[in-house]
Amino acid sequence: MQVALLLDCTDMSANHTTDKRQPFRVYSASTLGAAIRHYRNALGISQQELAARAGMPRNYVNALENGLETEQLKRTLAVLRELGVRMTLDREDW
Repeated sequence: MQVALLLDCTDMSANHTTDKRQPFRVYSASTLGAAIRHYRNALGISQQELAARAGMPRNYVNALENGLETEQLKRTLAVLRELGVRMTLDREDW
């Protein structure tokens, strides 16, 4: 069922839905940031707690959620575009 939802997407916008089971399509730093914020909020944790769990400063988590485009992300997205594929993020079920 989720595959059909992804294939039906004809625009380049991320799906900002309240359905926590719906995967996020990532096309840019801003859509990745929206996904990070969505999943963090779904867990009910603060940026500070996420940062502590991930071993990074809170201001970096904030920058990611606000669409910081790092060089690594820029290059990764360029490679994916050239391959004609897209990245989706979905809750892990393990």
